Amino acid sequence: MNDPTSGTDAHPGPRIRVSDHGPYLVSGAPQLTTRTPFLDEHGDAVAWTEGAVHKTRETYVLCRCGQSRDKPFCDGSHQKVGFDGTCTADRAPGAARRKVYGGVGIVMTDDESLCAGYAFCDPHGGVWTEIAQTADPAIRARVERQIADCPSGRLQYARSANGAPVETPYPPTIATIPNGALWVLGGVPVETADGFTYEVRNRQLLCRCGASENKPFCDGSHRRVKFQAP
Repeated sequence: MNDPTSGTDAHPGPRIRVSDHGPYLVSGAPQLTTRTPFLDEHGDAVAWTEGAVHKTRETYVLCRCGQSRDKPFCDGSHQKVGFDGTCTADRAPGAARRKVYGGVGIVMTDDESLCAGYAFCDPHGGVWTEIAQTADPAIRARVERQIADCPSGRLQYARSANGAPVETPYPPTIATIPNGALWVLGGVPVETADGFTYEVRNRQLLCRCGASENKPFCDGSHRRVKFQAP
């Protein structure tokens, strides 16, 4: 039997290769786990809860079309349904898209093209309003937490205009979000079938419902199509 990950290059670090109209080919043994948004009494997303880490394998193949009966793993359903997995995401560096919002002791950047609608940015009036109130250290710390919880990496922050983005260090990890995206953490490179590697980011969301219009990244379409992957 052919190894479906044989198209990936052997190297010491984890990576994800997006196959042509097929699954994600994962190599380098990143952790596979589950993360679930925690909602407060108002229904606002305020934290993440972490599930157990599955037994790590050197390679695995994850469903991208949304139709597998063995989620999160691929069972070949993409071939039966004629999945169109064309990667349409902008290949330019994020700096070309990011808007800059200055506060006191914090500079926030926003790449709206990466939004997947998990809404950690929305409580307390939204980070775009809160950034103007960051002379208050408590509000600044709260904004930092909200930005850090943004799973897609749409939002980042630095301490100064010329400072490097502040990021939580993660081991290379792929987390399934129930009924939602694959959350890739820890700077795992994502490569297309034609050999292009997207800008490596600490936080990114990959579509696994098959309906995103920003493939391979999630755009929140799993809600529109009522994707089920508990």
